[in-house]
Amino acid sequence: MTPMLEIGDLHVAYGQVEAVRGVSLVLMPGQIVSVIGPNGAGKTTLLAAAMGLLPCRGTLRFDGEPLGGLDVESRVERGLCLVPEKRELFGALSVIDNLRLGAYVKRLGRAALKRRIDAVFERFARLAERRSQMANTLSGGERQMLALGRALMSAPRLLMLDEPSLGLAPRIVHDILAIVRDLRDEGVAILLVEQNARAALETSDYGYVLETGEIALGGASAELAGDPRVQATYLGGGTDDHD
Repeated sequence: MTPMLEIGDLHVAYGQVEAVRGVSLVLMPGQIVSVIGPNGAGKTTLLAAAMGLLPCRGTLRFDGEPLGGLDVESRVERGLCLVPEKRELFGALSVIDNLRLGAYVKRLGRAALKRRIDAVFERFARLAERRSQMANTLSGGERQMLALGRALMSAPRLLMLDEPSLGLAPRIVHDILAIVRDLRDEGVAILLVEQNARAALETSDYGYVLETGEIALGGASAELAGDPRVQATYLGGGTDDHD
């Protein structure tokens, strides 16, 4: 089976400082892969490079095809989408207008656009209730739902999530990660960067530990959760670190 995402020997630098060094990882279709690690480990940088937001050296392949040289819009058209940590919604626009912008690169007709919006509202009933509300008036959980819904408007085959639980109450985190698992079950591959290591490993199929820009450990999520080093560093009292 061809990997949905294949990253090989990836290097990303900010000036003279190399934030990601020689990172390699594989994400198969219909799989959730988590990346955990301490603050400043390079987790957000890794996602940004995969999305084409940062220059990098190394191999990036999406569904067997190289991504090098493609801009962000072209990557979205191919089926790759990033939900950033800060969500980056258009605060002065309504919920429904934010969703419409999520489908912009697909250039859908009116009927197809309405079907996509209806599907998002079916998944996120709370957004349907607030369809005319400005994004900057939503709660933190509602903003995360809108960020996810906007990403789904582009019908991604691979969804990259940067700290989806950040700043949210435990009950909302549970709901968001349940939706992530549902998306996996529907065939969407997920690359999950998450400050809550316990939740990440409970949600994902496979995990990597990123430390100081390098992969320190990798394995099935259940095995990583049982690793004494991971337990001591990331699971003992939970982790609140984020990039």
